[in-house]
Amino acid sequence: MRIALDAMGGDHAPMEIVRGARDAAHELGVHIILVGHEEKILKELDGEGVGEHISIVHAPEVVGMDEHPVSAIRKKKNSSIVVATQLVKEGAAAAVVSAGSTGAQMASSLFILGRITGVDRPAISTLLPTAKGVLVLLDAGANVDCRSQHLKQFAVMGSLYAEKVLGLPSPRVGLVNIGSEESKGNEVTLATYKLLQDSSVNFVGNVEGRDLFLGSSDVAVCDGFVGNVILKSAEGLAMMILGMFQQELGRMEDVIGRERIMHLMGGFKRRMDYAEYGGAPLLGVDGVSVISHGSSRARAIKNAVRVAKETVEQGLVPAIKSAIEKDVVKGVEA
Repeated sequence: MRIALDAMGGDHAPMEIVRGARDAAHELGVHIILVGHEEKILKELDGEGVGEHISIVHAPEVVGMDEHPVSAIRKKKNSSIVVATQLVKEGAAAAVVSAGSTGAQMASSLFILGRITGVDRPAISTLLPTAKGVLVLLDAGANVDCRSQHLKQFAVMGSLYAEKVLGLPSPRVGLVNIGSEESKGNEVTLATYKLLQDSSVNFVGNVEGRDLFLGSSDVAVCDGFVGNVILKSAEGLAMMILGMFQQELGRMEDVIGRERIMHLMGGFKRRMDYAEYGGAPLLGVDGVSVISHGSSRARAIKNAVRVAKETVEQGLVPAIKSAIEKDVVKGVEA
């Protein structure tokens, strides 16, 4: 399997991207196409050059984090994210992975790969740790204003992702709301509740913010404004908790006890670390496009490639196409 990796995207590009590419190629059995400025990529390969598992496609331009996404990809046809996405469109790569501008990746995925027929708005699906495993949260920031039909489509796509890629049979789908009662929420959530009741997903009702991390559902559906606030709040809370623990450990005089606690904290930190989860697939586009955290280092990049590989292997895009098509036909018949 060949995966296009935007070598110039992210806070630590290209060094950490190239390191992650090498790790992914060795550990995951995939061929990585590093897309970006060839001279800079070769410098980071440090004499190893390309070979059986790594190749380079030259793309001299880069879309900056502060550039307007749509304008940038239209002007910069030779940017790393545009060229990498084009490789997927042409069939030269099975998926694209980038830690660069999320807006630019979304725009290039929409314009180059296109939307799946019947999907109104693609959604970013991200994984969050819970007391019982992981939670698929979507949308995590692509669409700040949504209608009930959009949220229903998110539920269908998120459920398929949890089932196909995470291996969860009949994943429980919850609607993020301010109360668990059916009567709670605004006009959009009230209408969405009814749509999900009549849908094919295993809908378990409304879920409140405090229930998300207790594992009350496997998939949580909301608009991108709410989803992004949840995501960033979770990241900040994890950082605060880890910082507090470290402060308290520094006050401990019992060295052996401190080492034991530090060992336990290692496991907790891994469960909370975004690098473990790698990347977030952009669901609803006609191809596999995985968005990685902007501050990703090598381990996160390797895991983002893993997510891309698993998404392709499990046939998620064809499954979404089939499910959405059935839903569209059902709606016409109704």
